[in-house]
This record gives sequence, C-alpha cells and structure tokens, in this order.
Amino acid sequence: MPELFPQLYAYPEREAVVNCKPLFRLLEWEGKQQYASQETCLRCNHISNLREKDSGIMTLKKFILPVLLLLCQYIMAQTDSVYVMEEVVITDTQLKNFSQSQTVQLINDSVIRRNRPSLTSLLQYNSVIYFKENGLGMVSSPSFRGTTASQTAVIWNGININSQLNGQTDFNTINALDFNSVAVRAGGGSVIYGSSAIGGSIHLNSDLKFNTEFSNEVKLDYGSFNTLVANYKLVAAYDKLSTQVSISRNSSDNDYEFSGHDMKNENGQYYNTSLNASFGYRINDKNTLKLYSYAFEGDRHFSGTVVAPSRSKYYDFNTRNLIEWASVYGKFSSRLKAAFLTEDYKYFYDAHGEDYDFGQVKTFIGRYDLDFDLNENIKLNTIFDYIQNNGEGSDITKQKRDIGSASLLVSHILSDRFRYEAGLRKEVTAAYDSPLLFSLGLNYEAAHFYTIRLNASRNFRMPTYNDLYWQGSGNPDLNPEQSYQAEVGNEFKYAGVTLSVTGYYIKLNDMLRWVPRGNVWGPENVSKVNTNGVEGVLNWTKSFGSSTFTADATYAYTSSQEEGETEQLIYIPYHKATASLGYTYKNITAYYRHLFTGEVFTTSDNSANLDAYNVSNIGVEYQIRILQGLNIGAQVLNLWNEEYENVAMRPLPGRNYNMYINFKF
Repeated sequence: MPELFPQLYAYPEREAVVNCKPLFRLLEWEGKQQYASQETCLRCNHISNLREKDSGIMTLKKFILPVLLLLCQYIMAQTDSVYVMEEVVITDTQLKNFSQSQTVQLINDSVIRRNRPSLTSLLQYNSVIYFKENGLGMVSSPSFRGTTASQTAVIWNGININSQLNGQTDFNTINALDFNSVAVRAGGGSVIYGSSAIGGSIHLNSDLKFNTEFSNEVKLDYGSFNTLVANYKLVAAYDKLSTQVSISRNSSDNDYEFSGHDMKNENGQYYNTSLNASFGYRINDKNTLKLYSYAFEGDRHFSGTVVAPSRSKYYDFNTRNLIEWASVYGKFSSRLKAAFLTEDYKYFYDAHGEDYDFGQVKTFIGRYDLDFDLNENIKLNTIFDYIQNNGEGSDITKQKRDIGSASLLVSHILSDRFRYEAGLRKEVTAAYDSPLLFSLGLNYEAAHFYTIRLNASRNFRMPTYNDLYWQGSGNPDLNPEQSYQAEVGNEFKYAGVTLSVTGYYIKLNDMLRWVPRGNVWGPENVSKVNTNGVEGVLNWTKSFGSSTFTADATYAYTSSQEEGETEQLIYIPYHKATASLGYTYKNITAYYRHLFTGEVFTTSDNSANLDAYNVSNIGVEYQIRILQGLNIGAQVLNLWNEEYENVAMRPLPGRNYNMYINFKF
C-alpha cells in the first residue's frame, strides 16, 4: 500500500482551580471511568452534576454478537473489575468543553493494566476501531469509521502527534501503560485538532493532580514466546507541585507458531523502551506551569509471511516535549504551549547489516489558547497555532514548511437540558490550499431517559512529506483530503441499562492515493469515498452483597465504497464487535473478553477476502490488601485457539498465556 507507507513499499516484508471546589471527577465501576451527564464550571472548567452510567454483555465462542446490532460507542470504557480512583483533571480542555455533541469514550488505567501494553491491543478489545497488524507487534494500522490510518488523529496532551512522514501513527509504538487514561473521540475533529481527525481521534492523557499523594506502582508480566513487560510509575503531588513518571520496557522473542502451517514466526523479535514524565507547578492561584516529556525507542525485526521470509528490521526513536503556562484572570483563562517533537526511523534491509534507509522530522509547535466567559452560560475559545516542520530522508530532499492556523469555538448552555457548540478553523501554508473548516453540534435531554446528540462538520487531512517531497514521486500540487460528515446519537437509560446508538455519514473528497505513473508510483487526488454506519454500546452492572456482575458490548457496522462503486473498500469489515463479562467477589475478579471481526476484502474488486474470526481472552485476578494493593493475575489469550489473520498471509498467535503482578505502594 504505497499510499500509506511509500518508504516501505519497495520492500515486500514491510508495510507499512482553580478557585472553586473541584466539581469534575471520574466515576469508575468495574475498572471503568466515564463522563456522565454534566454541567461545566465555567471558571475552572471542571464538570459537575455527574450521573451514573452502567455497563454490560456476554458472549460465546462462535455464536455471539449478531444480537448486539444497533449498539453504539458511548462515553464509557469496557469493564474488567472494580477499582476506585482519585479525582482526575483532564489536560485537554477542548476534549471536555467542546465534545458534548459527540461520543467520547474514556478508558482508565485499571482497564489499561489488564491488556497487552500496546495501544493496538487496548483499543482492539475496548472500542469499535478496527486494526490490522502485520503480525503481533508489527506495523499496526487503525480504521475508524471506515477511514484510513492517516485519517485518525493521535492527540498527546492536546497536541497532534501523527507522523509528518506518512501521516499516521503506528499504534504498536505507543505504550498504553505510560498514560493514566486514553480517550476515544468519535467523528470529525479537525476544527480543534487539525489534520487527520476525520474518522476520529485518540487522546493520550497525562492527567496531573494537585492533591496530597505519594505512590509507586510496579507491573511485571511474563507470557508465552518469552514476552516480558515491566512498568514503573511514580506519582508525587501536593497542593503546589505534581509529578508523574512512567518507565516501560517490553520485549518478546515473538516466535509463535503459524496456526495451520508447519512453521514459526521468524525474524519477529522486538523490544521497546519508553519514558513518560509530567511535572506541574502551581505558581499561585492564577498561574500554573506544566511540563510533559515522552521518549520512545523501538527495535523490531519485521516478520515474514507464510510464503516469504524476512531479514529486515526497523529502528525508531521519537521524542515529544511540551511546556504549558496556564493562567486564569477573571473571565479570561489562557494556555500558552510550546512543543518540540522529533521522529527518526532507520530501515535495515538486513538486520545484521549496516545499510539502511532513514527519515527524520523535527517539529516545533506554538499554540495560544484563550477562553472568555461571556457570561455563565456562554464560553468563547480562540486558538492560534504555528507549526514548523523540518524533514529529510534517504528519499526525501531536505524540506521546511510552515503552517499557521486560527480557530474559534463557542459553547452555549441554553438550559439545563439543551446546549450547542460551534467552531471554525482556517489554516495558511505555502505547501497546499487549506479549506475553511466548521463544526456544529447540539445536545438535548428530551426526557430523563433519553438524550439526543447532533453533529455536522467539515474536516481535512493535509498531504504528508512523503506525498509532497518523495524523490521522483512526490507531487507538490496536491490538495488536502476534505470530508463532510454528520452524525446522530441517541442515548437511552432505563432500570440500570444504558443503550446508546449513533448513526453517521462521511463524504470524502480528494482522497490521496499512490497510483502508477508508468514504471513508478506517485500520489494523486483520485478518489471520492462515501461511508456510513452505526456504532453502539450496551452496558449493565449489578451488585449483590459482596458480588458485582458487569457486562459490556460494542458493535460497529461500516459500509465504505468509492463513489459510484458497490465494492467495499479493502480491510474494512462490515461488522466488528466486542463483549466482556466480569464478576468480582471480595478480592477475586474473573473476566472474559471477546472480539468478533467480520470478513474483510483484500482486493479492490472484492474477489479475495479474509474470513471472519472470534478471539476470546479469559483472566482471573486476586488482590492482596497490603500497602496500597498487590494484584496477582493470570490470563489465557485466544482461549479457543482460533486460526486467524487480519492481514493476508500473516497469521496471528494461537492460544497463549500471560501472568502478571501489579504492586502499588
């Protein structure tokens, strides 16, 4: 797929507070945090009047999930067991202040701890997003609402971190254990977050707390294929100072057997190390200084297929640094941010050789964010961004580009039951012509059991360095991809059950694709794509004495075709669903998780396909009440030993095992 990873295309083995009493808190049942119905304190941006949301559903091996049609993604995460957490303050203020007309799913750290450390695994089993992997731990690409990987934005503490080289984020290079919450915002978000936020956005949050706390947490995993996971997390805070530090190390021989084939996954070993550090200092009641820093180093030997071996490897080193000065003066509040990001990769044709291709980009971001409370019900938010990219590589001439943008956001609470929000954004750059973007959303509580959400927006994705500057193939005359989209969300609550249903439509113009030009490939604006679908979630929870039962399910139906065609786009399943069932009795928790992925097509004429599959995980955990808690757990992954692929010719592991210890002191 040269349009996504042109630097990989030539090689078959690669694919690519400030002053009021805190009102905002996160509720958690069965390992889940969520936003609930809310009002917002306009002075300090905390959210109040939270109301409970429940959770629910179970599953069997081959017969499951058709009954879960008409469900959708709501502001809740999958459930695993019961934990209660301290108050959390979300760093990304736009995420909570200007997302009331869209679904925002918040996955907290207790759910994160029970999944494999990669962001791919976490979201595969706990959201409606579909992922395809070139083998376990290899290149991982999401499809959110039928869009491509480069049309899903990844937001780190409010900053878009998608690669400037290929426009996307490899979700196997993000260690979810380093963050204390991960949020999934469905639908268009380019007015706030810029390029790529077409299908949706993933938010990685380092949520600093200014309270009295000192804790250490150590998590150790050991599993099949000599897989090792180690994570240490420190939290130290009081009323003036807050610190969080997380260090992770993951490694695996990754030599699992190819199910149905008399061979193993060769040349698939990997390791990665990451450091996530956050510091906050409250200078006085009006000013707070925060510093965020993240570094990731990874070394992956790229797995071969069942028909072609591989000897290559891929090394990448990425850093992200952000400093923020937040101030509050009466009706005004401002946040001044400066960020410096680096991305650097080396691709070795022979893992034992010294020859490699490389690419690197250094990015500077300046951002000024000013809020003005016109009155207690109307909030205005202006955002000014300046971005400078400096990139080069083996196949990219050294290039610098400058991008400026301005956004205006409005949120108006008309009554306790009705509010709307709107936004405009315009970018200016010499590299491409950017459209005027807009968003408009409504949230109306029609009855105590029913809330309706409406949202419409225009979004875009800018051409990448590879698209514009790839030697011999780049096209400097490209237009950005543009989309118009609309969605309707419905939330029902009755007798402890919550059902949410969202229907959406996306019309994408000027889709960028790499197409043949004689003997070479190059990018062109060649396609129009129409996508529509339904997302859903059903939740239920019930406690009896010392016992708590929980059940959750998500479902996504996605139809995506080029305009005028009837064939489904490749690697987009019509159906994807997840389900989990949990039971907690005193100190013991047991849980079962299930993933169903429908058939996907691997050719544009739909003549070749990969079969649907069901994959289940089961786990048990025991908590010993010493210090702040010692949890010991074991898991069986792919319980039914399903033979499956989500990329052609690249089988994923059969039944395997994992044990873990999580100690907080």
